[in-house]
Amino acid sequence: MKSVKTVIAIAGMSGAGKAVASNTAKKLGIPVFVCGDVLREEAKMRKIVATPENFGNLMVQMRKDEGPSVMIKRLLSRILDTKSKIVIVEGLRSIDELESLINNFEVTLLAIHANPKQRFQRLTYRGRGDDPKTIEEFNSRDTRELSLGVGSVIALADYLIMNDSTLEKFQQKLMDFFKNSLCKS
Repeated sequence: MKSVKTVIAIAGMSGAGKAVASNTAKKLGIPVFVCGDVLREEAKMRKIVATPENFGNLMVQMRKDEGPSVMIKRLLSRILDTKSKIVIVEGLRSIDELESLINNFEVTLLAIHANPKQRFQRLTYRGRGDDPKTIEEFNSRDTRELSLGVGSVIALADYLIMNDSTLEKFQQKLMDFFKNSLCKS
C-alpha cells in the first residue's frame, strides 16, 4: 500500500550536484534521506576506512548480501516516520531502488547532469575520504555505478536539471523546481 508521501528521488553521477540539490531542499524545509549515508553508516559500523575502493566494494557487497535495493530498504522506515508529505531521497543507483520507492510512494524522479570533467573537478575539490583522487579512480567509480544501473535511472527521469554553469544558477534552478514541487503536494 502506497503512503501519501511524495518522494522526489534524485539520481546523478558522482559530482553532478546531488548534495547541492539536497541542501537546497533542506533550506525549504524538505527532509532529505541520502542513500550514501546508509553506506557510510555501514562502513563506520564495520570500521572500514573511507576510500573509493573500500566504499565501492562495500556498496557491491551490501547489494549482494541484502538485495539490489538495500539502501532504500534501510531508509524506508525513516521516510515513513517523517511527518512531511514530501521528502527527498538522494542518490538512487539502480532501477531496483527506484521500483522500491515507486512501490511505496508517489515518486518524482529528478536527474542531475554534469559533464565528467566538471564532476571530477568538483569531487577533487570536495575532498571527502571516499572521493576519487585520480582520474583512474574517478573512471572506475563511474564504471561501477553505471554497472549498477544509474544510467538507466537517469534515463527514466521525469525532470533533468543541468549543472553546467555557476553554483548560483544551479541553485536557482533547483529552488524553482522544489518550490514548484511543494505547490503540487
